[in-house]
Amino acid sequence: MLDDKDRIFLNLYGIGDWRLEGARKRGTWDGTKGMLEKGKDWIINEMKASGLRGRGGAGFPTGLKWSFMPKPDPARPAYLVINADESEPGTCKDREIMRNDPHMLIEGAMIASFAMHANACYIYIRGEYVLEADRLDAAIDEAYEANLVGPNNSHGYPFDIYVHRGAGAYICGEETALLESLEGKKGMPRLKPPFPANMGLYGYPTTVNNVESIAVAPTILRRGGAWFAGIGRKNNTGTKLFCVSGNVNTPCNVEEAMSVPFRELIDRHCGGIRGGWDNLLAVIPGGSSVPVVPAHEIIDCPMDFDALRDLKSGLGTAAVIVMDKSTDIIRAITRISYFYKHESCGQCTPCREGTGWLWRVMTRMSEGRAQKREIDALLEVTTQLEGHSICALGDAAAWPVQGLIRHFRPEIEKRIDSYMANPHPEPIRIAAE
Repeated sequence: MLDDKDRIFLNLYGIGDWRLEGARKRGTWDGTKGMLEKGKDWIINEMKASGLRGRGGAGFPTGLKWSFMPKPDPARPAYLVINADESEPGTCKDREIMRNDPHMLIEGAMIASFAMHANACYIYIRGEYVLEADRLDAAIDEAYEANLVGPNNSHGYPFDIYVHRGAGAYICGEETALLESLEGKKGMPRLKPPFPANMGLYGYPTTVNNVESIAVAPTILRRGGAWFAGIGRKNNTGTKLFCVSGNVNTPCNVEEAMSVPFRELIDRHCGGIRGGWDNLLAVIPGGSSVPVVPAHEIIDCPMDFDALRDLKSGLGTAAVIVMDKSTDIIRAITRISYFYKHESCGQCTPCREGTGWLWRVMTRMSEGRAQKREIDALLEVTTQLEGHSICALGDAAAWPVQGLIRHFRPEIEKRIDSYMANPHPEPIRIAAE
């Protein structure tokens, strides 16, 4: 359990004032100049010592990522881009930061930009986040008026920050597709290498970080990397925002310690499983792109990167989607397959063709209109899709289906047997939902 004294997001629920005055009362912008005066190396070393891993899903060490930026070159400006295109189904954490404590993100952006020799930051926000973007714009205006940011600000480091509104494309959550969109082009992932740290926005060195990863940085630096590293398990440290939805009594966003057991997370913050723990069927622990985990495997599992990887799933964005025994698990995964088919940018043949094929076969299986040998064919196609596309959308489309077959194959076979006994049930229209 996370102690209140260790909480970073003190206005997560918007009870306090989100403007500059309220943010300063909570400690934001306190001693920022002093942190910058300690130098870039100190900032990066503290971030490395904290053990912070990227909160956008991949879990790459944040301090290490910052250190990849090349040394400053007057002929090559550097950029920080903040990925606020929060489009992963089930995920709703970053919007709370931007809506209720935007100055945390702005201060974090300045410190991170200083550590990476960047004098400009772009926040690429999901187009549907209208209120959040408005609040960010208002908070940035306040920061400029208070001379906290700008070309001649009181911190002594020239820094400009901009908000760019996207158009609601899921693929723009992938960092290179985001950069393409930011440049005014169609949001399609780039081939890597070159990586953004060498050739990113407008061809210049760029680091792309998640909102939560940037927002926690100032607090880590104020309290020390060792404090953050003391929360959670080794290699899975610090606090984490969890978005719990689905069949729990009180769905919520909550800041908890990394590695909190699943049972404790649900009982303490969500009022338990709807119908009791015996009614739990399965959980998607990290947003729709990670494989589903059955109840008996996850019930006492620590909620962190490594423990969930060992269950052949992942923490992802920590969007915990809980499903009780009233859930039609096959239909649920079919709906996810439709989402990835719809959001594929179409650049890679395996993804463009494979996601549509997965959805069509899954639709028939959800109705029972399939043959049992197709289950293995479906699994084989997911392995051909996985790892064969430019970005991770191919993996994201394959993994939910793999998790379903791995853990719920008997349910699929039972559905097929039921259809064979009664071959004219009402069709399930997944796409229309």
